[in-house]
Amino acid sequence: MDWQTTSEDTVPSAPVTEADVRLLRARPPATGAWRDGDPVGGRRFASFGAFRTESGSELPGIRLAYETWGELNKARDNAVLVLHALTGDSHVRGPAGAGHPTAGWWEDLTGPGAPLDTDRWFLIAPNMLGGCQGSTGPASVAPDGYEWASRFPYLTIRDQVAAQVRLADALGIDRWAAVVGGSMGGMHALEWAITHPERVERLAVLSSPPVTTADQIALNTVQIGTIRMDPRFQGGEYYDLSDGDGPHRGLALARRMALLNYRSPIELNQRFQRSWQSDVSPLGHGGRFAVESYLDFHGNKFTRRFDANSYITLVEAMNSHDVGRDRGGVEEALHAVTATTLVLGIDSDRLFPVDGQHRIARSVPNTLDGNEAVVLASDFGHDGFLIESEAVGTHLRRLLES
Repeated sequence: MDWQTTSEDTVPSAPVTEADVRLLRARPPATGAWRDGDPVGGRRFASFGAFRTESGSELPGIRLAYETWGELNKARDNAVLVLHALTGDSHVRGPAGAGHPTAGWWEDLTGPGAPLDTDRWFLIAPNMLGGCQGSTGPASVAPDGYEWASRFPYLTIRDQVAAQVRLADALGIDRWAAVVGGSMGGMHALEWAITHPERVERLAVLSSPPVTTADQIALNTVQIGTIRMDPRFQGGEYYDLSDGDGPHRGLALARRMALLNYRSPIELNQRFQRSWQSDVSPLGHGGRFAVESYLDFHGNKFTRRFDANSYITLVEAMNSHDVGRDRGGVEEALHAVTATTLVLGIDSDRLFPVDGQHRIARSVPNTLDGNEAVVLASDFGHDGFLIESEAVGTHLRRLLES
């Protein structure tokens, strides 16, 4: 069967390739993180001094990996910040290749003439702090010559935005023409617009909530638990293990669990029904249902490009998300946004249901649609903000032309 890589941070409808097959036949590495010495690809790097987190921990220095497309104009007023989802990275546009295990995750929406038109806009996409594709995270080497591993501090969404602010300052961008983010990236986008309203002219929050709810924290907690329960996780100290000996089973299972929340029951049921993966019956004869194989493929592929400690760090950061914390509540915080705002949700999203997007739209003062969220009809669930390119692109164009 022609499986499709349609998880939240990969290119929709890309068929499995021979390279995928070869990759999955190899023993998974202890970590799928990008490491110094690996091919750089399209990455650029910005390094900064000591960084203090909200919780009071301090990193002696941090680095953000980022990619750019287009050119910054003389007025420096055409920069657009594009913020990725939980397991995405800076590679918004471009093929898979040396340094980039997957193709650009928003290829259809970026480029010359695209909704995020690189002939007009200067796009900047950083890998978030705590990530594992070039930015400082648990897989990065600490000053003592060993990976940070379990010593890496707890991060919040606000910490990650504070790191992005340093990047903007270093690039000389005082005000973004737009800040665009989906899912976890939408959490960052909201924080930008609340914490630094004078620096955000336009805002796009796609399939993202104003606060991570108890239900969502519960789902995240189970995923974290599956990683920590893998005996090969070793409390996070696994970086010197050989290929095949790392915590890939726990990480793959966490990814499979997450994928169920990225897709909708309608899409999975229509796509797979009760079909078998082979001619061997799964009804007591050792065969498998097609949907089982689909989940296994994506879980196993994920371990080749991600790091278990980083996954935990980023999921815990998602759990911290609450725009109203220490600001008088959600509505009061959202009133601080001055940007012209697009809020978009997917009607079948079971990860971040549309009630969250409606709550944002009702409280942000200046939305495109009169304090209404745009709700797209899609069978693809949460992943719809990546898959429904034509519809999402139409609304992004409206925002950027406003």
